[in-house]
Amino acid sequence: MARSDTRTAEKKPRTRRRKILLAGAATVVALALAGGGFAFWTYRHLEGNLDTVDIDKALGDDRPAPLPTGAQDILVIGSDSRSGDNGSLAGGDVGGTARSDTAMVVHIPQGRANATVVSIPRDTLVTRPTCTTSKGRQLGEAQRVMFNSIYTAGGPTCVVKTVESMTGLRMNHYVEIDFAGFKGLVDAMGGVQVTVDAPINDKYSGLNLTPGTHTLDGTQSLAFVRTRHGVGDGSDLGRIGLQQKFILAVLSQLQRQDTLSSPTKLYGVADAATKSLTTDAGLGSLPDLVTFAQSMKGLKPSRMETLMLPVAYDRVDPNRVVPAQPQDGELWAALRENKPIPAEAKKSPAHGTSA
Repeated sequence: MARSDTRTAEKKPRTRRRKILLAGAATVVALALAGGGFAFWTYRHLEGNLDTVDIDKALGDDRPAPLPTGAQDILVIGSDSRSGDNGSLAGGDVGGTARSDTAMVVHIPQGRANATVVSIPRDTLVTRPTCTTSKGRQLGEAQRVMFNSIYTAGGPTCVVKTVESMTGLRMNHYVEIDFAGFKGLVDAMGGVQVTVDAPINDKYSGLNLTPGTHTLDGTQSLAFVRTRHGVGDGSDLGRIGLQQKFILAVLSQLQRQDTLSSPTKLYGVADAATKSLTTDAGLGSLPDLVTFAQSMKGLKPSRMETLMLPVAYDRVDPNRVVPAQPQDGELWAALRENKPIPAEAKKSPAHGTSA
């Protein structure tokens, strides 16, 4: 990660060197950000940007035990909220409240040298366990509900509870980013460079790309990770490959030496990153993010495996999918046991061809 030193015009007697991690995506994932030399007022400003939710307090002890291997699991959610600054983005107001537009489980084994990112299709039909909403209301168990509706019904705590029930993995951390935050982060970075092998033409999102390499601004990037009519079979499954491609592109760009060499750009990225995030209480302060960032410094994008939760088309409603068996069970068992994922467990009967 690049480091950059800066002095503020206000002559403070001391400065604090901090390294900040943004774990996430476009949706969005985990995104890594490092910097240093922030003056005290800058530190306080960035600290004040962070929003948190106390997942541990809300869920209590009825959860999977932490893995004895020392691995970390992070649930990364991209929210499609149209409130506030999000109102004019990605098609504007579509009615209703926010849903989880993108969901990824990031599994990081002990040693933090590699990671596995598993995308959960938002149209997956799952069982939502009994859970307590963010406002303290009890929700009973519900079967065959769409995964992305759980955020609407119960907020982050119910989403975490559902994912833990599905996977048998305890989510050590939770990271959420909304449309406006995603756009602001990309624009602060000066755009993100992506390469596509086939043309993308989506009249709904307005995204039109020729084969080759393109530098996308925040609005274009948002369309890129959300487009589905312009790729594959037009389903949610087709765009998952684009989302994963974009996350790796962001991580690679942030890790290049010149990306954060400018103090002005460094502050802009840090400000946009912290404004864009809602995290669990364990990542809810800059010191917590510093510690987490330091533990991840050996992780390279080239050592991140990305895949989609194996799903099959639902027999009742072919427009929905369900976790495929036995692949689903084998995938999560391999992560729980810190073993390589069997090749067969990565094969999804419903694949949705992507660009």
